[in-house]
Amino acid sequence: MYYPYYYDPTYIILIPAIILTMYAQFKVSSTTNRYFRVRTQRGYTGEQTAREILNANGIYDVRIEMTRGTLSDHYDPRNKILRLSQDVYRGTSITSVAVAAHECGHAIQHARGYAPLTIRGAIVPVVNFASNASWILIMLGLFMTSTTSLLKIGILLFATTVVFQLITLPVEFNASHRALIQIENLGIVTRDERRESKKVLDAAALTYVAAAASAILQLLRLITIANRRDD
Repeated sequence: MYYPYYYDPTYIILIPAIILTMYAQFKVSSTTNRYFRVRTQRGYTGEQTAREILNANGIYDVRIEMTRGTLSDHYDPRNKILRLSQDVYRGTSITSVAVAAHECGHAIQHARGYAPLTIRGAIVPVVNFASNASWILIMLGLFMTSTTSLLKIGILLFATTVVFQLITLPVEFNASHRALIQIENLGIVTRDERRESKKVLDAAALTYVAAAASAILQLLRLITIANRRDD
């Protein structure tokens, strides 16, 4: 039996992902805010942390810039710019150091030719197009009850989003792993502060796990809808 899109019992498939996403958002917010208030003993700012790590790894062609927003930190491999939000750039907290080190982890990945990062960067244009086009085709396929072709093509395009999210997981986990090694080996944090930094990075990583779970369950839901249409 086919149900109209506005009354779709397959939404139940998404409930675990919704719960995980809400928990991940709570976890990252509460953990980062908590450790924004804890200053590291050695007093490195996020900017100093980033510069120390980059220099220690022989990376001298990456600029460090301050950017607007809260936790808007990211590494831009195309322009070789490491952008840190104001609280991270100027802050001397555990969160500031951990986040800055994580973004340096991506810069190190880029410099070392880390394969998952290279693959993820290469498929970004394809994923952006496929993600936008997929929902147009899916919506058309849902309301054009005479055929499932558009719906199936849309689902196939949406699958690229799942692939992207799955590739993102090792990229983010590896960047955090590199970050923790760097800040401890370079003496930026103490051993206890390393454990606290890991809590910050683990909380942030949970958001990527939630995103991957959401994409997988959404794909499963769409496949279920398509199979019902065939029936």
